[in-house]
Amino acid sequence: MASRRYVDGVGLWCVLGYGILAMLARQTGEPDLRAFFLLVAWTGLPVFGLFLHFRKTGEPFPVGRLLFWALAFRLCGLIGGPFYEDDFYRYLWDGYRFATAGTPYGAAPEEFFIDPAVPAVLQGVLDGVNYPELPTIYAPVTQFVFLVAYWIKPASVAVLQAILIAVDVAVVALLLRLAPARNVLLYAWCPLVVKEIAFSAHPDGVGVCLLLAAVVLARRQRWWIAAALLGLAVTAKTFALVLAPLILLRARLRHWILFVATVAAVYLPFVVMGGTDLLSLGVFARDWEFNSAVFGLLKAVVPPFEARILLGVFFVAFWCWYRLRHARGTGEGIPRGDWLFGVLLLLSPVINPWYLLWLLPFAVVFPSVWAWTASAAVLLSYVTGLNLPDYTLQPYEQPVWVRGLEFGLIGLALAVDFGARRWKDLRKDMA
Repeated sequence: MASRRYVDGVGLWCVLGYGILAMLARQTGEPDLRAFFLLVAWTGLPVFGLFLHFRKTGEPFPVGRLLFWALAFRLCGLIGGPFYEDDFYRYLWDGYRFATAGTPYGAAPEEFFIDPAVPAVLQGVLDGVNYPELPTIYAPVTQFVFLVAYWIKPASVAVLQAILIAVDVAVVALLLRLAPARNVLLYAWCPLVVKEIAFSAHPDGVGVCLLLAAVVLARRQRWWIAAALLGLAVTAKTFALVLAPLILLRARLRHWILFVATVAAVYLPFVVMGGTDLLSLGVFARDWEFNSAVFGLLKAVVPPFEARILLGVFFVAFWCWYRLRHARGTGEGIPRGDWLFGVLLLLSPVINPWYLLWLLPFAVVFPSVWAWTASAAVLLSYVTGLNLPDYTLQPYEQPVWVRGLEFGLIGLALAVDFGARRWKDLRKDMA
């Protein structure tokens, strides 16, 4: 009974924090960064304390309360709406284009700036789209989510938020099939997850949900459905390609064929209509850089193109090493998505906070200090010229100290994990 009171106490404390954040998000202008980071600590630190309490006592975490408060936090995000972000304008525009043209691909938003056929409610959306010279970068399955949101209510970010919140609750339900409820707490009550999905409406949770559903079904040897879901996950975001071959490692050839056929079937209609997301993905992969770690250091001594190639080769080598390691497992094991996505992001030219939505579910199954430290530290990437009263910085330029602090905290957490593991191994050897 006392532990349940602790859960409700932390839940109420966090609701207060998210409620304040929702109020700040609804005000004119962006929330003050100092207030934002204070509220991240307000809503994050008690959750880690609650996790440690239940791990120490061994008590089962009350699932009903976990879900109730997780939903309450997300409803605060629905009330508050996006902040530090403008990607949602593209989502709303893509939904309109999909509904009216039959495809969101091919035409860049700037082609419609003076088009009188664009409804007035979409004109404001169009004005907010970033990189309007590029066609959309979002993959087909994600586009169907944008389409459904448009059908329900055009140009409504709240509708899109509600859909993505429902998908995220499904992610929590899937995680409860893969890990103890006290571990799932770390994701369900994570400030980064609440901010990036419930407040900012980033759609990565769609691909994550499909990927996790495939993991659950593959563990039950239900390969047909798992293969189809993996195909849908890849066509929601290419990140899913990192794990799809590992999940299908012990599937038969016909299941691999279904996986490939699903990807082809989703993309084919858009190819026939003249465009996909691959054009803008190529531009993104070739030119963009933001909040990078290893890439940011390497490009100081190697030209950016060569740096991308070198780091790509390194990641492929790491993936192949892990594939051999995973193949020696029992077949019931879950791929270490935390390792694979962690290394991918470490090497990537772009590390946006919502990219960790792919990593954190696997940090529920394999809890670590570094992954959950990263979930907070990566939010420092919002310290940019766009959100600072410093007009000497470009909009997406970061002060020099930001990456040092961000990746220094993650590195320190990695050292803690490594030290704890060595201590555990030493105690085992001495026993």
